[in-house]
Amino acid sequence: MSTLTILEFPDPRLRTVAAPVTEFDAELKQFVADMYETMYAANGVGLAATQVNVHKRVLVADMSDDRNEPMVLINPEILEKDGQQVYQEGCLSFPGIYADVTRALHVKVRARDVEGNEIVVEAEGPLAVCIQHEMDHLAGKVFVDYLSPLKRGMLLKRMEKQRKASA
Repeated sequence: MSTLTILEFPDPRLRTVAAPVTEFDAELKQFVADMYETMYAANGVGLAATQVNVHKRVLVADMSDDRNEPMVLINPEILEKDGQQVYQEGCLSFPGIYADVTRALHVKVRARDVEGNEIVVEAEGPLAVCIQHEMDHLAGKVFVDYLSPLKRGMLLKRMEKQRKASA
């Protein structure tokens, strides 16, 4: 396994719309394993392939405290969503930046596993937020897109300041 490089905003590759996965092979399994390793190494709870510059419809997540409930969704699509929640989101592509985002409280998602088998996942609360957040990445959307222009500008200035301070 290896740790992949996570793209940071404003990298334009984060706006790439991911293509469906058509080959469920050893290469895909290795890529998913590398995504898990990258997510865990970065202390993240979710990671989309787009964030590591692979433009395929693959996301991984693990919201468990013990980091022992890994989930992979390949070619995910939302079948149902309802309710509403405001949740403070962060993103590995926006280090140190957090903002309140409104999303569906409950989602039902159809996807494939690494073997290509169809799975249906129902999620609520923080896991539902995570899945929606990562699916946005696969569509070339980032969480700050949900913010007002003023709030987005303030956060991006703060991120730029942090980047300069750490350089």
